[in-house]
Amino acid sequence: MNPRLSAPNGFTLPNGLQVLLKPINNAPVVSSWLWYQVGSRNEQPGKTGLSHWVEHMQFKGTPSYSGKEMETAIARVGGYSNAFTSPDWTAYFHSIPSHALPLVLQVEADRMVNSLFDPNEVEMERTVILSEREGNENDPQFQLGELVQKASYQNHPYRNEVLGETQDLLNLSREDLYTHYRSYYQPGNAALCIAGSFDQDQVIPLIRELFGTIQPGIIKRQIPEPERSLNGAQTVELTGSEEANFIQVAWRSPSATDPDFFTFTLIESILSGPSTLNMFGSGGIGNRTSLLYRNLIENQLATSVQGSLSATIDPSTYNLYITCPPDHEPEKVIAAIDKVIDGLLSNKVDKEILNIALKQARANFAYSSDNVTNQAFWMGYANSFSDYSWFVEYVDRLRQVTAEDVLRVCQQYLVPQRRVVGFYRGQNV
Repeated sequence: MNPRLSAPNGFTLPNGLQVLLKPINNAPVVSSWLWYQVGSRNEQPGKTGLSHWVEHMQFKGTPSYSGKEMETAIARVGGYSNAFTSPDWTAYFHSIPSHALPLVLQVEADRMVNSLFDPNEVEMERTVILSEREGNENDPQFQLGELVQKASYQNHPYRNEVLGETQDLLNLSREDLYTHYRSYYQPGNAALCIAGSFDQDQVIPLIRELFGTIQPGIIKRQIPEPERSLNGAQTVELTGSEEANFIQVAWRSPSATDPDFFTFTLIESILSGPSTLNMFGSGGIGNRTSLLYRNLIENQLATSVQGSLSATIDPSTYNLYITCPPDHEPEKVIAAIDKVIDGLLSNKVDKEILNIALKQARANFAYSSDNVTNQAFWMGYANSFSDYSWFVEYVDRLRQVTAEDVLRVCQQYLVPQRRVVGFYRGQNV
């Protein structure tokens, strides 16, 4: 078997912490990820932005380490740390020399239970996040994306930006943040994933020592009801001073564990080129052979077209992002998109096109798993919505997709009656 697909050594501590270990002894480096099963999907109206803000507070210190000491300790050994909040999960990672692994494990075990949430730090971070939100709002594509996102869901929290609503960010209190932290930052709601050069006989006792003594608590999950379809076609519009027109089109897409997700992956590859599910993947596949590139860019209807499909717990959206010159009518772009999709809806997909889409999706997947950081990422990412077998079986599941599957899934999802179209009409020059 490809060593990248070999199963990790997995076990669960008595307090519920999942541990996945994957020794890869190519170089003396290691990547450690701690995943919490919480994101904006678990937030209520009026409390949006909690998960992202809590992520920020994890870098502000514990009784043992100040925020500056955490940063300095990792930098001193030549390591790199960061964190991410998504709709489904929050993850903290360190890529470091192998000898520094005990240090990062100590830091993560400490802030799982001991983050201070100092009131002054909370207020300082409120300013930072509001500034981040304000900066994004100056981007017309962010504005359009948020409008389309809200129109794509009636009630599900996927409709909300991970950053949170401005009014919520103004109103959230230190107690709101700390309660969210204590509700979700628990060993039974976390997975520790380590890949790279390390000695399991040394690391496993250390994990048990540092994390095994953390007491489990009651996890109060806010779990939304999935929205499985878009009800009716919608159009949303913005105008602005940008010298370009932007279009975003959203259709419902299957959850990552739905068998149709793999069919949809190839549909995306055919239409707009394959998405890179892993944010750390090197290289990548362009989309010049995709149907929409050939029909929109080569016919000068648009200057760029990109697609985005995400692997998520609940049904999400497949989005197209298109830029076209200000003297072009966006409606003509939509008509061209409809023509391309009508071709998929009315005919079986040519086997050659399907094979190209498969090769591109497989290559993108290979690029996304080519180093220890990627390997540690995939253990936690797949575990966040399924388990590691999802990653191992990914390519085989793509190979099983038939032309009949593509037609059926297109007919189910990619119809004009079940989409949101967003226009940003820029300044004509």
